[in-house]
Amino acid sequence: MVTSSLLMHILNGLAYGMLLFMIAAGLSIIFGLMNVVNLAHGAFYLAGVYIAYSLVARHMGFWPSLLVSVAVVAILGVLVEKWLLERVYGRELEQVLMTFGLSFIFADLVEWIWGSSPLTLPVPEALDVSLNVGGMMFPAYRIFVILVGCLLAVLLWYIESKTRIGAIIRAGVDDREMLSALGININVVFTCMFAVGAALAGLSGVLGGPIMGMYVGIDAEILVSSLVIVVVGGLGTWKGAFIGAIVIGVVDTLGRVWFPSFTMAMVFLIMIAVLLMKPNGLFGRGAAA
Repeated sequence: MVTSSLLMHILNGLAYGMLLFMIAAGLSIIFGLMNVVNLAHGAFYLAGVYIAYSLVARHMGFWPSLLVSVAVVAILGVLVEKWLLERVYGRELEQVLMTFGLSFIFADLVEWIWGSSPLTLPVPEALDVSLNVGGMMFPAYRIFVILVGCLLAVLLWYIESKTRIGAIIRAGVDDREMLSALGININVVFTCMFAVGAALAGLSGVLGGPIMGMYVGIDAEILVSSLVIVVVGGLGTWKGAFIGAIVIGVVDTLGRVWFPSFTMAMVFLIMIAVLLMKPNGLFGRGAAA
C-alpha cells in the first residue's frame, strides 16, 4: 500500500515536472541565447490555457484547440519580441520592468475577459480513463503528459545535436557576436527562438489546464518554479531544464504530501545546494555537460 502510494505521488510529480520542463526549456534557451530576463513568460502559459478553454467551450475539441492556442501564443511571442523587447536588448533593468509590467497586464486582461473564478480545462475524452500502473489505477492523461514531456526532450536533443538549427543555437549561446559575423541574421534567430519559447509555455498551459486548473496567479507560481529550474539546470540548455524539472517536480509534489508547510523551502534549498556546488547550474555554461 505504501509502495503504491509512493509510486502514485512520484508519477504525479513527474507529470508536474514535465509541465514545468515545457515552460522552463523555452525560458532557459531565451535567457541563454538572448540575455532577456522575461518575467512575462508565465503570461504565455496563462494565455495558452485560457484561449484553449474558450475554444473548447465553443465545441472545437481539445486537440484542435491545443494547436490553435499554441500557434496564437507563438504569434503573441513574436509581437512582444519585435515590438517591445527588441527595443531594450542589453538593458536588463528595462527588460525586467517591461516584462514584469506585461505580466500584470496579461493577468488583468484575463481577469477582465474570463473573470477571477477558478476554471478547469476538461480532460480530452479519449484520455479520461485510468490505467493499471504497478497495481494501482492512475489517470491516463497524466501518463500522456509524462510521455509528451519525454518526447519533447528527445526532439530537442535531436534538434540540438543533429541539425544546423541546433548548431546555430549552440553558437548563439556561446558567442552571439561571432554568429553574427558568420552571416547569420541574429535578429531572425532571436525572433524564432522567442516564438518557440512562447509556444512551449502555451503548450504547457494547455496540457496543464486539466491537471492544475486555471486561475489568475498561476502564471506567477509557474514562473517562480521555472526560474528555479533554470537556475538549477543552467542557462541555455534543455538538458538542465529537463533534469531540473524532474527534480523540482517530484520534490514539490512529495513535499506537498508529507511536508506541506516546508515545500517551498525544500525547493529553494535544492537550488542553493546546486549553486554552492555548481554556480553555473548542472549543465550551464562552465559546467560539465
